[in-house]
Amino acid sequence: MPITPATAMHSSPNSTTEAILLELVDEDGTTIGTAEKLAAHQPPGQLHRAFSVFLFDERGRLLLQQRALGKYHSPGVWSNTCCGHPYPGEAPFAAAARRTYEELGVSPSLLAEAGTVRYNHPDPHSGLVEQEFNHLFVGLVQSPPRPDSEEVRATAFVTPAELAERHAKDPFSSWFMTVLDAARPAVRELTGTSAGW
Repeated sequence: MPITPATAMHSSPNSTTEAILLELVDEDGTTIGTAEKLAAHQPPGQLHRAFSVFLFDERGRLLLQQRALGKYHSPGVWSNTCCGHPYPGEAPFAAAARRTYEELGVSPSLLAEAGTVRYNHPDPHSGLVEQEFNHLFVGLVQSPPRPDSEEVRATAFVTPAELAERHAKDPFSSWFMTVLDAARPAVRELTGTSAGW
């Protein structure tokens, strides 16, 4: 697995460990600084830039991922196709495409902006807080996922009915319904009314 600042602490040429930095933003999404990733998620949380991706197959089914058990935040829960944080100065669109490939081994055949949503979701299991200004993206995927096992435990393509069934019995990320609901207008435009989203 390639080690990137988005996936792990990394070593610089002089062998010191560098912190993973996130972009801190104000309520309008304007960058106001940076913070170390874990520190930004400590209660009460610091508002930072994030992204969420929703990819669909040709049948209008949503690609879900189950987060790897080794993740420090929300391990083992189901969530949207991909989510994460841009590097400071990196465009959210570029970060979304990059992380989708790094985590799932696929590049979207189409990826479009779907607005933003701001939320504050504490995670009761880890004690961490998602205080995020989240850029949403929807798109299409035409090749089967080849997930990185250090990032993703499992994947599944689901219809709206299958999602409701799974959501009723399996744990999902605290932010999942917030980002899905915010992305629904763009999802419906992408998949058409017959898909049921």
